[in-house]
Amino acid sequence: MMMQLLETPKQKNSLFNAMDRFIGAVNNMDQTIMVPSLLRDVPLEEDREMSALKSVEEEGDMYSYYQLLKSIRMDIEWGVRCAAADERRKESMKITRMNSSASTSSSASLSSEEDEEEEDEDLKTQFQYHLTGLQGVLSKLTLQANSLTKRYKQEIGIGGWGQ
Repeated sequence: MMMQLLETPKQKNSLFNAMDRFIGAVNNMDQTIMVPSLLRDVPLEEDREMSALKSVEEEGDMYSYYQLLKSIRMDIEWGVRCAAADERRKESMKITRMNSSASTSSSASLSSEEDEEEEDEDLKTQFQYHLTGLQGVLSKLTLQANSLTKRYKQEIGIGGWGQ
């Protein structure tokens, strides 16, 4: 028996819900767009909601952004597993270790308990910063997937302009 949870106002802003909304929007986009090649050479700038993406995508067409959204969905569902990501993770860990050892040597006079409290607070601050950023990005990507789906419908002549 599956239990359905009611979404509280606090849960509305959860990372899980942000990811779920994004994945749902991309799944809808993917199911709606039966012929993705029709998106080739359709510029992003015609849609004011997507015009900001022109600088993000080198090619600047809806097809390349369609592929990007699907790729991000795959990364969320399956994890980022590529050599570049592994290298970035190793480099980040090395920098973190260097900063940690520099901070430890410069604050040798502090007790280890104070050090641990500072590290915990720093981790909490870092987590909250990145969580807020991730939720914001997921929200924007969800809007982009919905906008791309709407534009595709307009391009092939299904659905009203106001939908």
